[in-house]
Amino acid sequence: MTTFFAGFFLSLSLILAIGSQNAFVLKQGIKKQHVLLICTICAISDAILISLGVAGFGAIVNEYPFIETYARYGGALFLIVYSALSFKSAFSQRHVLTPEAKVQHSVLKTIAICLAFTWLNPHVYLDTMVLLGSISTQYEGKQIEFTLGAISASFTFFFSLGYGARFLAPLFQQPKSWQVLEFIVGLTMLIIAFTLIFS
Repeated sequence: MTTFFAGFFLSLSLILAIGSQNAFVLKQGIKKQHVLLICTICAISDAILISLGVAGFGAIVNEYPFIETYARYGGALFLIVYSALSFKSAFSQRHVLTPEAKVQHSVLKTIAICLAFTWLNPHVYLDTMVLLGSISTQYEGKQIEFTLGAISASFTFFFSLGYGARFLAPLFQQPKSWQVLEFIVGLTMLIIAFTLIFS
């Protein structure tokens, strides 16, 4: 169960970072347009990428064990950099959610936009296939639990964001709310990075 929650909270901390995909899901949730479809596409896409990352890195490490060490410290370094960017954003940026005009897009157009935000974003590959895939090697024999935890975080986050957006809308029109969120994300990533280094 500890492994499950390790995957869950690491995945959740990565997803929480402000990005175009999350903004899109949040705005569609506020507008109440194709919310179920969008959340499902985002969560299943994450599940596919996470599974590929864990499976791929497991096979590579079995063949070349020294890669595990590089992946471990590389993942920690990536988290530290990501953390620094979150802290920088928290103290220097002023994010404000300004939902677009309520224009009802067709289902096909909505799917295309959602897929573009998900699969054309280079960060999604770093987060899922590289970072989560490399960190999963720390849980030898328990990669399935780690993977299920990470996938559960995606489903939990996207459906909570999509359907909870209507309640969050007034909150995230305030820059301070984004700053607090960025700070929490940065702190979480920093803690995980040091856990990797000193474990």
